[in-house]
Amino acid sequence: MTQHHDTDALLGGYRGLDLTDEKGLLCGRMLADLGAEVIKVERPRGDPARNIGPFYQDVPHPERSLFWFAYNSNKKGITLNIETRDGRELLLRLVEKVDFFLESFPAGYLDDLGLGYNRLSQVNPRLVFTSISPFGRNGPYRDHKASDITLMAMGGYAYMTGEPHRPPLRISQDQAYLHGAAEAAVATLVALYHRAASGRGQHVDASVQASLITSTVNAIPFWETGRVVLRRSGHYRAGLTAANQRQLWECRDGYVIFYFAGGAFGARSNAALAEWLESEGLADDFVRSIDWASFDMAMATDEVEAHLERLVGSLFQRYTATELYEQSIRRGITLCPVSAPSGIMDNPQLRARGYWTKVRHDELGNSFDYPGPAVRYTGMLEGCRRAPLVGEHNREVYQGELGLSNEQMVVLKQGGAI
Repeated sequence: MTQHHDTDALLGGYRGLDLTDEKGLLCGRMLADLGAEVIKVERPRGDPARNIGPFYQDVPHPERSLFWFAYNSNKKGITLNIETRDGRELLLRLVEKVDFFLESFPAGYLDDLGLGYNRLSQVNPRLVFTSISPFGRNGPYRDHKASDITLMAMGGYAYMTGEPHRPPLRISQDQAYLHGAAEAAVATLVALYHRAASGRGQHVDASVQASLITSTVNAIPFWETGRVVLRRSGHYRAGLTAANQRQLWECRDGYVIFYFAGGAFGARSNAALAEWLESEGLADDFVRSIDWASFDMAMATDEVEAHLERLVGSLFQRYTATELYEQSIRRGITLCPVSAPSGIMDNPQLRARGYWTKVRHDELGNSFDYPGPAVRYTGMLEGCRRAPLVGEHNREVYQGELGLSNEQMVVLKQGGAI
């Protein structure tokens, strides 16, 4: 296989085709961030995901979608109509040259075109073929369509989100497909590792619903180990103690996360907070009487929790989130600020790690701060490339890779294949 990326990158030398829609775009982005050459394949007039807002300067246009920019940076881009015979033949030729193939079509669509896993694995036995779908490629729901709210609900996530006295909620921005795409990226890496040992590719089947179930983190273990059903609890933390414990606290300019933890770890933090209350004139005889080393927060009553909440709430409202965070580090208290977007952009830790990187969009006459990879490693490729324009790398791939002539390119374009 021709080496197209710096082989010092974690996935340097690996190549893949990305035929996903919004359900799987993050998968290809993650693999590209790790150094793989990912070629986004979209229909001749552009992928429908280009029409997803918001848009640069609020001007709807397929080359101004911030959504498209976010999930397709670091990729190359070609156009191809796989519903034409010429398009299918071109895809088969490309499959011979890649290591992985990402798709999120309805079940059976690629098989009907003669481009399913069985066919492509004949063309390239080492191919890792990754499918991303709402419910997976088998089972009674395999043909069901789904939106973000559907998957958030059926994955169990919405059941625990919101206030206890109100109906379940979804997170305000679409999240379900991102979970599924991230799981698919990890599974693709595992399949590539398996291929390195066995020489064989395989079909990876990622279910967005299943990925959301695993993201509920502690809800399933609570049920499995103690038959406790964690429910919506709003600002509070339910299930760990007899009383609900507040987690989200208001401060002068926003919110922070803090709760009274148990055990030796919690005792140190709780005692430090009690000392802070004392220094601010907010401690009372009840707080002074508590032996935090032996105090069992799991058995605290609602009355105790409400009493502590009133005192701590008064303390936190005296300070900004940054001030509380700095004080908590100095005092040894388990507390963290709730970052708004502006706070994330200005976060000194992210800046120090070079997380934000300037990406130039010549066609827009501007540069933008982009989030970089979440991991850093020796030999990684620095910087970030903007998402491809429609058909930007057609000549590079079709002529440079496949050896097509100018005349053939014209014929293919006129015939609607590219």
